[in-house]
Amino acid sequence: MTKQDYRATLNLPSTDFAMKANLPQREPKMLERWQEQEVYKLIRKARAGKPKWVLHDGPPYANGRLHLGHAVNKILKDVISKCASLNGYDSPYVPGWDCHGLPIEVNVEKKLGRPRNEDDSAKFRQACRAYAKKWMDIQSEEFQRMGVIGDWDKPYVTMDYHTEGNIIRSLAKIYDNGHMEHGYKPVNWCLQCQSALAEAEVEYQEKVSPGISVGFPLPAEQESEFFNRCAGVTKDSGGISGEGTGEIMFVIWTTTPWTIPANRAVTLHPKLEYSLVQTEKDGKKIRLLMASKLCEAMFEKWGLPNQGVLAKVLGNKLDKFKLHHPYYADRESLVTNADYVSDEEGSGLVHSAPAYGLDDFYLGKRYDLELDNPVNDYGVYAEPTPEIGGWHIFKDEDKLVELLEQSGRLIHKDDYHHQYPHCWRHKTPTIYRATRQWFISMTKEDLIGKVLKETPKVRWTPEWGQNRIEMMMKNRPDWCISRQRHWGVPIPFLLHKETGDPHPRTVELLEDIAKVIDKEGVDGWHKLAIKDILGEEAKDYVKSQHILDVWFDSGTTHYSVLRQRDELEYPATMYLEGSDQHRGWFQSSMLSGTAMDGKAPYKEVLTHGFTVDSEGHKMSKSLGNIIEPSEVINRLGADVLRWWIISSDYTNEMVISQDILNSSGDVYRKLRNTMRFLLANLHDFDPTKDLVEPNKMLSLDQWLIAESLELQEQLKQDFYNYSYPVACRKIHSFCVRELGGFYLDIIKDRQYTIYKDNLARRSAQTAIFKTLEALTRWLMPILTFTAEEIWQHMPGKRSETILTEEWYDGLFSLEDVDSLCNKDEWKQILAVKEQVNRVIEEKRNANIIGAALESEVTLFCDEELMSTLAKLEDELKFFLITSGAKLQPLADATDADATGMNNLKVKVQPITGGKCVRCWHRFSDASDLGQDAKHPELCNRCVSNLKAPGESRKHG
Repeated sequence: MTKQDYRATLNLPSTDFAMKANLPQREPKMLERWQEQEVYKLIRKARAGKPKWVLHDGPPYANGRLHLGHAVNKILKDVISKCASLNGYDSPYVPGWDCHGLPIEVNVEKKLGRPRNEDDSAKFRQACRAYAKKWMDIQSEEFQRMGVIGDWDKPYVTMDYHTEGNIIRSLAKIYDNGHMEHGYKPVNWCLQCQSALAEAEVEYQEKVSPGISVGFPLPAEQESEFFNRCAGVTKDSGGISGEGTGEIMFVIWTTTPWTIPANRAVTLHPKLEYSLVQTEKDGKKIRLLMASKLCEAMFEKWGLPNQGVLAKVLGNKLDKFKLHHPYYADRESLVTNADYVSDEEGSGLVHSAPAYGLDDFYLGKRYDLELDNPVNDYGVYAEPTPEIGGWHIFKDEDKLVELLEQSGRLIHKDDYHHQYPHCWRHKTPTIYRATRQWFISMTKEDLIGKVLKETPKVRWTPEWGQNRIEMMMKNRPDWCISRQRHWGVPIPFLLHKETGDPHPRTVELLEDIAKVIDKEGVDGWHKLAIKDILGEEAKDYVKSQHILDVWFDSGTTHYSVLRQRDELEYPATMYLEGSDQHRGWFQSSMLSGTAMDGKAPYKEVLTHGFTVDSEGHKMSKSLGNIIEPSEVINRLGADVLRWWIISSDYTNEMVISQDILNSSGDVYRKLRNTMRFLLANLHDFDPTKDLVEPNKMLSLDQWLIAESLELQEQLKQDFYNYSYPVACRKIHSFCVRELGGFYLDIIKDRQYTIYKDNLARRSAQTAIFKTLEALTRWLMPILTFTAEEIWQHMPGKRSETILTEEWYDGLFSLEDVDSLCNKDEWKQILAVKEQVNRVIEEKRNANIIGAALESEVTLFCDEELMSTLAKLEDELKFFLITSGAKLQPLADATDADATGMNNLKVKVQPITGGKCVRCWHRFSDASDLGQDAKHPELCNRCVSNLKAPGESRKHG
C-alpha cells in the first residue's frame, strides 16, 4: 500500500520575513522609505494636540566623523524620544549643531593661516561657515543611518543668522538683569589658542613641574621688629638662644617658577605657627622661616642641617611686613594673610602673583597689590621685563631657576609630578593669566544662590547628578564669556574710549545689532560702522573686539531655539549628555537660563558614561582600540549597535569590544527568530474575522496575553525610570523563556495539526497576534529598523509606520477572563515544564529515549501541585510535549529523578506503540491509531483534524 503524504494537511509556518537579517543592506532601504514617507511629519501629525515632551539636543561640533560617543549619545536620545511618543506625548526631536569656536577655526586655520586684516577675516569666517556646513551634512547622514528620527530637514544650527541674532538677545537680557562685569581677572588661558578658556574647556593631565623652594629676604632694618613679634623658645623645645646669624628668608614653595617675576606678596595663614630656623647652605649661615609643622620634612628634603629654632610666631603677627623680591632688588613683596594657605604641603608660605591666580587676584584686591602681568598672549615675557624679557615661561623655565640660584635665593629644586590643567583641544598646559574680559558674575545679583535653589527642582538621572553639579557650582569662578578669536558670535558692545564702559543704551543697541545679524549673520556686525549706530556719538566709542565663548552659544539655545520654534517648548523636558557636561552644557544652560529668567531651562537631566575597551581603557587612536560606529553598522547593522548601547549600563563606563558586539548580534538573532516564528504562524490569520474573544480563548493563550500585559506594565515603568538595560533583559527573557521555552514550544502541535479554522488554532493565533502587536511596540524605540520591518509583515490593516504607534491596548489580565489557573499556578506549570525538559534531555543524552515524543512521563507531586496540574486534564502531555503524561502522589516516587523543585519528581521512560505519521505522537493503546481505513497511519486525533471542525481543546 502506497503511503500518503500528509504534509499538505498541516498548517506549516510561512512568512516573507527573512531569517537572515542582512541589516547592513536592509536598513538603508528602510531609511529611503522613511524619507519618501516624510516619516517625521507623519509622527508629528499623529501626535498633534498631545502634551509636549521635548528632549533638547545638546549640539555636537560640526568638525569631523562621528565616533562611538556620538552614537551612544544620539541613540540614547532617540530611544527616549520614541519612548515618550509611545506614551502618547508629542515628542519632537530637533537635532542641533555647534558651528562656532576653535574646533572649527583651528582646522580652517591649518589651510588659510591666521587672518591679518578685516578682508582676511571675512574670508576666514566664510571658510569656517563652509567647513561647518560640510561636516554638519556628513554627520546628519551618519546619525540618520543609526536610525535616529528627527527634523533633519530643519535642524537648529548656531551659525544660522537668526540664531546668531537671538544669541545676542540672550546676552542683552543677561546684561540688563545686571549679571555682567567687565574687567581684569585671571582666567584659564591657552597659549596655543591665544584665548581665554571656559572651565569646561580645561582637562587635567599628568605634568612634571619644577618644585622650587625660594627665599624672600627680610630687610635688615625690620629684623628688630620681627623678633619683637615672635615668641621666645627654650632649649627643651628644640630652640637655641639668641637671634642667630645670616639673612632671614621667608621660604615659599611653588611649582610655577614662571610666576615669580610677577610676585607681589608672600602669604601666611593667620593662625598657623611659623618657626625661624638656623641653618647653613653652601657654607653660608642663613635663617629660614616656614610652618613649624613642616620643618622636619623640609630640612630632610633640602638636605640642610637644622641647627635649631630661633623663634616662633603666628602668621597674623607678621601681616604687612615687607620683604625683598628674590632677584629684583628694587621690588618689595608684602607679607599678607589668607585662610587658604595650608601646612599640609610645601613650606606653609605661598608666593602670590595677583595676575596669575584667582586666590592671588582676590588677595591683591584686598591688599591693594599691583596687578603685574608681564606675560603676553603667547607665553613670552614682554621685552621691557628686566633680565627675562623675551623668555618663554615654559621653554626657558630652567633659565629662570638658574637666575634664582645665582641670586642665592634658591633653597632647593626637584621634579614634582601632579595633575595640571591642559587645553582640551591642544592637550598643552594652560596658565591662569589676568586679562580684560567679560564675565557673568556668580555673586553679583546672587546668581549662584538662585541657581542652587533651582537644582533641587530638576529630576536628575542618575540621582548623584544633582550633588555633582551643585558642588561644581558652589566652587566655580565667574564665567568668562570673552574669547579673542575670529569665528564666533561677537560681544557687540560699544565701549567708551576713555572709561571703557558700555554705552548707556546698550540693551537697546544690542537689539538693533541683533536685527542686523538676523539678516546678515555675524558679518553684519563686522561691516557695521559705529556712526551708523550712534551718529554723532560715534567719535567717543569703539567696538568690542571679543567674541562669545561657544558655551554661551549652546548654553543659550533654550532661548535661541526652544523659544523660537513653535513645535518646541520652554523649559525643555530633558537635557541629555555625557557626564562631563555637568561642568559644561548643563552648567552654561543653567547659569544663562537662571540669569535670564530666574529658572532652570530643563525639568530633567540625564547623563551617560563613556565607552572603554574590555581592559577599561579609554578609546584612543594611539592605543589602537577605536571602534568606529560606521564599522559596526557596516558589519552588523545599526540595530545591533542600538541594542548594545541600550542594553548596557549607560550610567557608568560602557565596555565595548568585538566580542561584546558579537554577543549583541547573537541576542539580536534570537529576538529576530522569535519574531519570525510569530509572523510565520500568522500567515493565514485575518484579525478582522479570526480574532477569538478573550473568554473563548484556550487557557494557555489567555496566560500568554496576561503575561504580555504584565510585562508591558513593567516596561512602562522601566522606560519612565530610563532603566533601559533592565527593560532589554526583560524583553529578551520573555522571548527566550515565556515564548520560546514555553508557549511556542507547546502550541506547535496545536498550530500545525489542528484543522486550520479550529477555535483552538485561531485562539493561539489571536494570542500570537496580540503579543506581537505589543512586542513590536516594545522593540520600536530600541530596534527601530527591525520593528518597522515586522510592522510591514504583520496581518491586518495598520498605520503606515510603527513610529506613530502608542502602547498596545488589546491585552488583558487573567482577572479579566474566566481563567483556568491563576498567576501563581501558571508559574508552577512553567517551572514544572522546565524541570521535565531537563530530565528528558538527560535521558536523551543517555540514549534512554530519542525525541521527547518517544517518551511518556510520570509526575510525582505533592497534593497542591497535583491539584494545579490536574486542571490540564489529558492535555498535560501537550504541555510537556510527550506522548503520555500521568500524575502520581509524591510518596509513590520510588525510582523517579529528583528535580529542582522539592514537591516534584519525574520519571521518564520510552513509550511503546505505533507512531502517527502526521503528528508524530506514539500510542501504546492500539485503539488510538489506525482506526480509519482511509488513513491507517494516522491517530484518531489527526483523522478528526483533516476536516472541520477538528478536535476539541480547552487548555493548550
